[in-house]
Formats: sequence, structure tokens, C-alpha cells
Amino acid sequence: MAQEILQSFGTQIGSVALMPDDSGGVFRITVDGTLVWDRKRDGGFPDVKTLKTLLRDQIGPEIDLGHLDRLPKNEAPDA
Repeated sequence: MAQEILQSFGTQIGSVALMPDDSGGVFRITVDGTLVWDRKRDGGFPDVKTLKTLLRDQIGPEIDLGHLDRLPKNEAPDA
């Protein structure tokens, strides 16, 4: 996930760090002190699309995530 984040956001994200915890089972994503995802609160681990969308919404809603922002044809709104 760290590689996906860095590849998608580059310098816009600042840094990505893995911080081991002795209590085990901790998985949290924060941006500038704001908790974006917590395994216990949010029920497990996010898929990459969900995580990238949450991060984008926090750091810059105008950032285009390319194919992740496109709806599948069967979900496209009626024109």
C-alpha cells in the first residue's frame, strides 16, 4: 500500500511511514494529524481504491486519480 500511495501522490503526500506497535493489530492512516483510516474503527483494511480516494479527498480533492475516478460502464450515469 505504501508503494501505491507514493506512486499515486508523490511529493503531495509528504511521507509514508511504517510505525511498529507492541500492542499488535494496529493499522492507522493519518494525514497531517487527521485520522483517515483505522482498522478497528473502520472494520479491517481498506482496498487500494478506497485508501487512495480517502487520501486524495484529504490532501487535494482536485487531484485526478485516473482510472480510479472513472465509473465502470454499468455504473455510468445516464446521459
